[in-house]
Amino acid sequence: MPKITIAIDGYSSTGKSTVARQLAEWLEYVYVDSGAMYRAVTLYALRNNLVSYSEFKKEELIDSLEEIRLEFRKNKDGKAEMYLNGENVEKEIRTLEVSEFVSIIATVPEVRRKLVKLQHAMGEGKGVVMDGRDIGTVVFPNADLKIFMNASADVRARRRYEELSQRGDQITFEEVFNNVTERDHIDTNRKDSPLKKADDAIEIDNSETNIEDQFHTILQLAKDRIAGRVKRS
Repeated sequence: MPKITIAIDGYSSTGKSTVARQLAEWLEYVYVDSGAMYRAVTLYALRNNLVSYSEFKKEELIDSLEEIRLEFRKNKDGKAEMYLNGENVEKEIRTLEVSEFVSIIATVPEVRRKLVKLQHAMGEGKGVVMDGRDIGTVVFPNADLKIFMNASADVRARRRYEELSQRGDQITFEEVFNNVTERDHIDTNRKDSPLKKADDAIEIDNSETNIEDQFHTILQLAKDRIAGRVKRS
C-alpha cells in the first residue's frame, strides 16, 4: 500500500495535534508535532533569559541555535515526546508561559530555517502526518493531503483554558483568550511563513464538531487519497 504525506495546519488550540496523532496511529505513520519543536526552542530561550516581557535578545538566540538539539522519543505508551538537549521537556513546553512567547520565537527566520530542515528530514519517504502553521505551504507544499483547521477564538480559548486548569495551572480564562488572539495576530502577520490556508487545503471548522467525528472525517479523506495513489500506480 503506497504511503502519503499529510499536512495539517491551522490556528492554535484547534486540536491539530490530537487528530494528527490519531491519524498517524491508525495509518501506522510517523507523527511530527512541529509546534512542539518551536515550543522547545522557546523554552530554551526562556531558560537562558533570551526572551521576556521586556526584552528579546534575538541575535543571541540566533547565535545559540547550534547548541539546540531537538528530537522526539517515544514513551512507554508509544507517544512521541519532545526532548531538548537530551532532556524530556514535554510537560514544560505546554505551559502558558511558553505559549505567550512561542509565536514571537517563530517569527525569527533563522529559527524557522533550522526547524524546517529538521522537519524535511523527518518526513523523508512519505508515511508522515505533520501538524503546524506552515506545513502545507512551506514544509511540504506538495503534500498529498492538506488540512486547514479552524474554530472561533472563544471556543479555542475555552478548550485551552480547560486543558490548563485540569493540569493544575493557575490561570484565568481572560489570560488564555488574550493569548489565543495575540498568537493569531502574530502567526498570520509575520513576514516569514505566515499562517495561511494553502490553496489546495481542505478547511475544517471544528467549533461544533467532536473529536471522534472530526477524526473519521479526516481519516476518510486520507483513505481517499491513498486509494487515488493506488489507482495511479
